[in-house]
Amino acid sequence: MSNYSPVEVVDNSANPAPLGLVGFGLTTLLLNFHNAGFFPLNSMIMGMGIAVGGIAQVIAGILESKKNNTFGTTAFTLYGFFWISLVITWTFPALGIANESSAIAMAVYLLFWGVFTLGMFVGTLKINRALQVVFSTLTLLFFLLAISDFSGSHLVKKIAGFEGIICGLSALYAAIAQVLNELYGREVMPIGVVK
Repeated sequence: MSNYSPVEVVDNSANPAPLGLVGFGLTTLLLNFHNAGFFPLNSMIMGMGIAVGGIAQVIAGILESKKNNTFGTTAFTLYGFFWISLVITWTFPALGIANESSAIAMAVYLLFWGVFTLGMFVGTLKINRALQVVFSTLTLLFFLLAISDFSGSHLVKKIAGFEGIICGLSALYAAIAQVLNELYGREVMPIGVVK
């Protein structure tokens, strides 16, 4: 017989989801301002892609794993590395490390991210309406960008840009809502929790 009694561990750590959602939302907004034609692809977008879209989301994903949140761990870690891989596809050719990806290769890349995101969207049906909007608009964004690269259509890319702005704004809304709702101890900004 053991003289030890179980120790209850209380998790008092902060919710990492807003960090990941802001990282995703801001970077998605800026890239899609480019896709919509407001400014060219530049170092600001790439810097955001590596630091905020990439590293900040990976950190959020690691913190979600400590919360035992498989969905959050998978989403934030993978989308963080998506941003880092996207910046690599832009910069490696300029550095002479790899050949530039063809439009077809990028279309396949975006298509598979769309398929993965569609699966993650199904997971949001058990979470909340705010994340359902984020993941449904992200799924559509990936498919539109893939269609744009498959077809070479600048119009589809521009449409994707405006749709991506909606996606980025929805992620920022979800992040700010979680922060404010927690701070005020009530639902200041509704997120539509699934019962």
